[in-house]
Amino acid sequence: WLGALRFDNLALRSLPVDASEEGGPRTVPGACFARVQPSPLQNPRLVAMSLPALALLGLQPPAADPAAAEAEAALFFSGNRVPAGAEPAAHCYCGHQFGSFAGQLGDGAAMYLGEVLGPRGDRWEIQLKGAGITPFSRQADGRKVLRSSIREFLCSEAMFHLGIPTTRAGTCVTSDSRVVRDIFYDGNPKNERCTVVLRIASTFIRFGSFEIFKPPDEYTGRKGPSVNRNDIRIQMLDYVISTFYPEIQEAYSDNTIQRNAAFFKEITKRTARLVAEWQCVGFCHGVLNTDNMSIVGLTIDYGPFGFMDRYDPEHVCNGSDNTGRYAYNKQPEICKWNLGKLAEALVPELPLEISQLILEEEYDAEFEKHYLQKMRKKLGLIQLKLEEDSKLVSELLETMHLTAGDFTNIFYLLSSFSVDIDPSKFEDFLEELTSQCASVEELKVVFKPQMDPRQLSMMLMLAQSNPQLFALIGTKANINKELERIEEFSKLQQLTADDLLSRNKRHWKEWLEKYRVRLQKEIESIGNADAWNTERVKVMNSNNPKYILRNYIAQNAIEAAENGDFSEVRNVLKLLEHPFQEAEGFQEVKEDAEEEGATATAAVSSQETRSRQPYCSKPPLWASELCVT
Repeated sequence: WLGALRFDNLALRSLPVDASEEGGPRTVPGACFARVQPSPLQNPRLVAMSLPALALLGLQPPAADPAAAEAEAALFFSGNRVPAGAEPAAHCYCGHQFGSFAGQLGDGAAMYLGEVLGPRGDRWEIQLKGAGITPFSRQADGRKVLRSSIREFLCSEAMFHLGIPTTRAGTCVTSDSRVVRDIFYDGNPKNERCTVVLRIASTFIRFGSFEIFKPPDEYTGRKGPSVNRNDIRIQMLDYVISTFYPEIQEAYSDNTIQRNAAFFKEITKRTARLVAEWQCVGFCHGVLNTDNMSIVGLTIDYGPFGFMDRYDPEHVCNGSDNTGRYAYNKQPEICKWNLGKLAEALVPELPLEISQLILEEEYDAEFEKHYLQKMRKKLGLIQLKLEEDSKLVSELLETMHLTAGDFTNIFYLLSSFSVDIDPSKFEDFLEELTSQCASVEELKVVFKPQMDPRQLSMMLMLAQSNPQLFALIGTKANINKELERIEEFSKLQQLTADDLLSRNKRHWKEWLEKYRVRLQKEIESIGNADAWNTERVKVMNSNNPKYILRNYIAQNAIEAAENGDFSEVRNVLKLLEHPFQEAEGFQEVKEDAEEEGATATAAVSSQETRSRQPYCSKPPLWASELCVT
């Protein structure tokens, strides 16, 4: 059934490919791609496949023999056999990682297989992520493991079904080949299964693709592998704009500077809208380096991402992000910073004074416009656009923060609030709303001090006596955060559950009254209140998901898969294909996986206990201990 793939590898015809046959990690000058071959895996087998994603490629597994279809997918999408017409290659790019230029990076574990022509005449680049060593693997082995691959596979599809621009995932294939990983960088390595994800996108070219021409960086001294090759920069711009922005190419075919400015303006606006979408579902990317930013405005490279549970504007999903550079509330400004680096990388083909002006004029305005537009839909404000709406949203988020409310579930519940709700039903609603706020026990876990008191005392003394040394081993922000944790933890020792509930109800009553007044203005502006309310609920329910890929849901699926049972991954995938209430007829996934043909019935007892939690629940207490790096 995979014989249906029709390849037409335009990128390799349009951009320079390295002629060297030399294997292993190396610098790749003067090229955008280097040819590679996937390394075979032992006993590849399919974990899961996304039928909607594969349909983009014109693929549909035969229903008559599902086992044979899975075996064929495992063979080809593990890299053990290369499909006819594919030309495996690895893409060269650079990047600013955590704010510093890192020099050559490139596809260290991903391989371009080629571009497939879909049934609607569209073109899709397909990649194998985790297929072995490339010239860009540096000291690594070019492999990905089951844990990270399941997360990327599920989140790629979850984001698509939430309506957020993203790369897609067609299959996830694991194996008996193993690699060693020190997950938490704490000296406790673990043997893990090599796993490969089939990734699909119009292109995987990123901001960092244009940084290969960068001269030695003034801070790190590193440089791109293709310094002074402006001819290749011109080739890349011609290829990217004519292929992915054809309307811009057509409109400015006789003026290259204007064309490049129009392209930069469009990617600026797309990026602003993308990050606004992230903020509205509580999605944190985790590693917003310039090499993880798509040149066509997609969410790309799912690593230590996380959907926020309890609303915390300073939420950091990546356990390795010690300074909180990529915290939830910093994502908009970081994406703007990254666009600034792209602007630098386009010089001289787009002068900096032009691109910087575009960035200042377009980015913030586009972000704020799209964010408020989306938030109005989430709140069911469908009739009027009032200046006060921005304040109402800010006050909602502040109330969520004060009450440690669950971001997803509180938005989801708001559609059942009405202007003329009677007092008894209002109390029930308030009860339901506050049940989505953190308990005293949960807050104690959140604010538990993380440093040994002696260590904290030493750091405080050091900050006073030797600020230079302190700057090398700690940050003022981290110390302040620890002091805040200690203060909050101390207050929680005196707080009863009744006091907390009473306080939370008071906060929510105050905000709901403001919300009621705003909804009343909607009603006053229209004739038919019933029709308005029906439409309001419909809009809210198609913008506030019931199901997101929470870390604990992914973790349950990973633990089951690591024990040989892939049914939970497949169940969660089905669930995430219908994240909104409109997904009628979808039965909450059965924890009993017998009829799914589980390959192993033995799952850890804690896993069995965890599975019984409904997928729309706020996270159980154990989930707060999950750390993704």
